Amino acid sequence: MAETSNSDKTNRRDFLKLAASSAPAAVVAVAASGSEAAAASDAGAKTSGLQDTPQTRAYYETARF
Repeated sequence: MAETSNSDKTNRRDFLKLAASSAPAAVVAVAASGSEAAAASDAGAKTSGLQDTPQTRAYYETARF
């Protein structure tokens, strides 16, 4: 087998250190943005059930038996 130089080993180590530290940071960023979006939707109008729009009224009228 061919031996690798020290700079190749260092580059791989630096890459693995970066990958190991950036993955948890990305997860935290996604989780934080998701909770902010949920908080923003809670602050708005009531979100339980369907909203009363012309489209939902038309659906209800056509769905009647």
